[in-house]
Amino acid sequence: MTTCLYGTTVALRVMARRGSALAAAVVGGGGVLVVCCLCWCAVQPALAGGGGGGDGGMRCKYNAMFVFGDSLADTGNICVNKSAAATLLLTFAQPPYGMTYFGHPTCRCSDGRLVVDFLAQELGLPLLPPSKRSGGGGDFRRGANMAIVGATALDFDFLKSIGLGYPIWNNGAMNVQLHWFHHLLPSICATQPQGCRAYLSKSLFLFGSLGGNDYNAMLFFGFTVDQARNYTPKIVDTIITGKLIAMGAAEIVVPGVMPVGCFPLYLTMLRSSNESDYDEHGCLRPLNDLAIHHNALLQARLAGLQARYRSPAPVRIMYADYYTMVAQMLHTPARFGFRSGMTACCGAGGGEYNYEFEARCGMKGAAACRDPSRHVCWDGVHTTEAANRLVAGGWLRGPYCHPPILHH
Repeated sequence: MTTCLYGTTVALRVMARRGSALAAAVVGGGGVLVVCCLCWCAVQPALAGGGGGGDGGMRCKYNAMFVFGDSLADTGNICVNKSAAATLLLTFAQPPYGMTYFGHPTCRCSDGRLVVDFLAQELGLPLLPPSKRSGGGGDFRRGANMAIVGATALDFDFLKSIGLGYPIWNNGAMNVQLHWFHHLLPSICATQPQGCRAYLSKSLFLFGSLGGNDYNAMLFFGFTVDQARNYTPKIVDTIITGKLIAMGAAEIVVPGVMPVGCFPLYLTMLRSSNESDYDEHGCLRPLNDLAIHHNALLQARLAGLQARYRSPAPVRIMYADYYTMVAQMLHTPARFGFRSGMTACCGAGGGEYNYEFEARCGMKGAAACRDPSRHVCWDGVHTTEAANRLVAGGWLRGPYCHPPILHH
């Protein structure tokens, strides 16, 4: 794949002037790996209304839900774990983030709830507390969220070995989040008479999103798309871990990565001088081709993993097509009830996509659109609560999860 992307050079120049600020703007938008166990739910109409916390449209026998991932799933760890990033870079800890549902910023990278929030509510579980809040003596028996902004699938030592050892990618990689989870296990399982393995076998695990920030680290810090593509097998193989299955997980849902070539951040910072690099929708073809390649390899690896765990205790492994659903919403927003697709709701009014690096959402000069529910894209790299609601529904019942998470 040959491209004429010159935005990486621009980004490097920006980085030279602003340190890790650019990285803080791109640490979202990754792939998602979701691990879940035994869905014994009586399905009722759900995700059609507002949805309150902990009393969703389904009655479910999940003990708990445990989440791993990056900014697409982080419900506050980056703000609790402030040593991981400078406070000045946490624009998503400022208004108007959180305006739609919570009425104030919660360190979620959206105007309101994330996909993981909708899944929890519709399964009758509480919104998950960030695991780094454990110092405050929180109760994590109904669930915990290990996801953190900037998380990568590859560990930080490896990123350093290939010249990508910037602090912004050292917030909590996949291996670190697994360590956090192990640290919580005594408080989660100690009082369970059936034992930890049995308790976890009836809990829902969402392991992701992970993978997107690995590509962000490469593409925004000097790698070409072709160079990043060379690391796809290592990224995917890292995500396809059997560690949670070994603990008792019986059903695994693995979504692929997003169509990042259609998001304002990438269209602005990695723009190309070659018209052939853009598809009919105006998205950057090389970036989306990379995502498609990642997703195809991920599905192949999942098929191999499924074959290994068919007996004696069968494991159901499902691929959730994050790419197709989000791409369709961005390309044809009216089909899903939106007015705007590839233009950010929150920004300072700059450029074609309402995205300016120096006036990002949460910074001085930026403001939210009047009605975020009419937009797919929130801040140039993350989706709105309204879009997240649809994604959650597509995962639970299809057609964007193969097979759907819920089954009879």
